[in-house]
Amino acid sequence: MSKDTLAIIPARGGSKGVLRKNVLPLAGKPLIGWTIEAALGAACVDRVVVSTDDPEIAQVSERFGADVVWRPAEISGDMASSEAALLHTIEHLREAEDYEPELIVFLQCTSPLTAPIDVDGTVGKLRENAADTALAVIDFHYFLWEQNDDDFVGINHDKSVRLLRQEKPPQFLETGAVYAMRTAGFLEAKHRFFGKTAHYVMPPERRLEIDDPVDFKVAETLLRERLRQSQRDRLPEHIDAVVLDFDGVLTDNRVEVHQDGNESVTCDRGDGWGLSRLKDAGIPILVLSSEVNQVVSARCQKLGIDCVHGMRDAGNGDTKTDGADGSGTVPRGDRDAVEWKGAVLGGEVVKRGWDLADVIFVGNDENDLECLGMVGCAVVPADAHSSVMASADIVLAACGGYGAVRELADMILEREGG
Repeated sequence: MSKDTLAIIPARGGSKGVLRKNVLPLAGKPLIGWTIEAALGAACVDRVVVSTDDPEIAQVSERFGADVVWRPAEISGDMASSEAALLHTIEHLREAEDYEPELIVFLQCTSPLTAPIDVDGTVGKLRENAADTALAVIDFHYFLWEQNDDDFVGINHDKSVRLLRQEKPPQFLETGAVYAMRTAGFLEAKHRFFGKTAHYVMPPERRLEIDDPVDFKVAETLLRERLRQSQRDRLPEHIDAVVLDFDGVLTDNRVEVHQDGNESVTCDRGDGWGLSRLKDAGIPILVLSSEVNQVVSARCQKLGIDCVHGMRDAGNGDTKTDGADGSGTVPRGDRDAVEWKGAVLGGEVVKRGWDLADVIFVGNDENDLECLGMVGCAVVPADAHSSVMASADIVLAACGGYGAVRELADMILEREGG
């Protein structure tokens, strides 16, 4: 038997509470994507498999990095148990690949707030306690009641004795998020709880299960805040400067060409307000653009921020920058723009005494790649070109020219307590 730990995520196509809920978008990802990412992010998990009968779920699961085992119709109905899906997956992998892990982790895609630490914690408790099974729980301190034939009575308490919370014995609520079990014992017992059971206590704010439409709204709010906190944590501890590309960051990357040949762009006033607040907080701001059009300097002058644009190679290893009059030579192709932009950023950092590790750069396309790779925090708007997404430490929720810079400014100021 392999010593691996296999995570299995059952995901049927049918759903009565919320139609197609396993692939519905939630905070920018399909619901099942959150659980797959939690499983893949867990240190203890060696492989992630989704058991499904649905082609769309299979496609989404593979896109997020999971393997797929097709579930037969007889165990895909409303009355089919999760154990049936787990058993089928293990037996399929054993027959098709001669693969059987030591441990299996059963995760439910209806628990999108599950974090990798919850998976590792549950498996860790199983191993620490030499247990056969383990589950994730939260502390439970509520009073339960039930109706009997002629009275309403307490279940976990004596209704005639009202104990304080600290006087009650510890109780726990099963979250439904994570279960771990030894494979050999599960194959024999055919149930998720057998032998000795351990428990891992997870934070109550990650317990939410998606059963009703309102649960999606709650989860959306919680996940957005989690993402925002994660992004705040990626900001440099001390910020020397925020450096911005212009087109596609302060604009929507579109240009309007008039009959006289002049060009105009569209900017977001909210971005300007965000930059103003950063300036008030004492954070230096620089716009860095290879665009020679005067619109760049005009907008920066309006905002009262520094601007370097219209770059050209001086031919002697130095990089010169043109003034706000828009004179200069258009860069010789995209590769030149990438190199010149990086050289100018490096020069500005030296001249201004900044530390690259403490600089935030915001870009949106291939000509920003070098700058994004140079700084301590690389940021891109939501609609950035796919070629730069992998280089980003932070992907903003807003698009360029539609509040992306304001979003970043708010994030910085929230972190700074401003």
